Amino acid sequence: MKLMKTAVLAGLAKKAIDEGRKPQNQAKIKQAMGRAKAKKRTGR
Repeated sequence: MKLMKTAVLAGLAKKAIDEGRKPQNQAKIKQAMGRAKAKKRTGR
């Protein structure tokens, strides 16, 4: 059971890394990070 869980997590991590390399997704990630930082600064 643990082997299956590890395999699934590895597959999800690979997919996330592959998608994060695409330029359009990098822009989305940067925008999301900016919003998260702004919320953290305001405390809301």
